[in-house]
Amino acid sequence: MANTSVFTGADGSLTLSVPQGAEGEKAQEVLSAYEMIAVGRVQNVKVEVYSDVKAFHEIGQRYATELRPGNVTIKGTIGRAYINGAMLKLLLGEAAESRPAASWVQPAFNMTLLVVNPAAPSVRNTVTLHDVKMNSWVYNMPEDDFLLESVNFQALYLTVQDEA
Repeated sequence: MANTSVFTGADGSLTLSVPQGAEGEKAQEVLSAYEMIAVGRVQNVKVEVYSDVKAFHEIGQRYATELRPGNVTIKGTIGRAYINGAMLKLLLGEAAESRPAASWVQPAFNMTLLVVNPAAPSVRNTVTLHDVKMNSWVYNMPEDDFLLESVNFQALYLTVQDEA
């Protein structure tokens, strides 16, 4: 049965987990220290998936003869109103606490976006982004509005699961 429910942001949640390996271990240190399995106070979560489709044009033809799939890029943003060092440490790893003498491991983690309609709890949509790395962090301090941080990220791949 296809999922035909309508969701709002209030139906959603964002959780983090860690993959195996050195990058996952660094992320686990941050998640444990900040008790951040469930990420709170998020807004405007955005996930974008791009496929670099290449059009092949033959000489003398105005329309493409073939469309070839190319590289896939997965990226997005998260806005967060709960300000602490967790997101910055997920971006910088040990470099968030001091300047390392050499190269260091950047944490990687998995991000799960889950939406469930409370009126139909058996209907859910789950998108899991795997091996996510942050690539920017922004701290916004407006004069008379809420303090927000936002992060941009990229993921290695994603999986999706619909339950209806």
